[in-house]
Amino acid sequence: MATGKVRYWAAAKEAAGVAEESFDAVTLGELMTKITQNHGDLARVVRRCSFLVDGSPVGKRPHDEVVLADGATVEVLPPFAGG
Repeated sequence: MATGKVRYWAAAKEAAGVAEESFDAVTLGELMTKITQNHGDLARVVRRCSFLVDGSPVGKRPHDEVVLADGATVEVLPPFAGG
């Protein structure tokens, strides 16, 4: 089980109610399940988000296949509007 921190940005931060929190999870999929349990607003936002793990984009990889290292930082990035 890895421990680390998850950082929320923009709409994800608003939905989570915090900018950052600690986690215990093996994969990104497990982490997403844990942080969205009992948080319907965050679950809706997360479905549209992209993710960085230690600065590297997750892209289209299945979240259950993205293994988190101990001390990892996961960034939750909602779509950004340009202009």
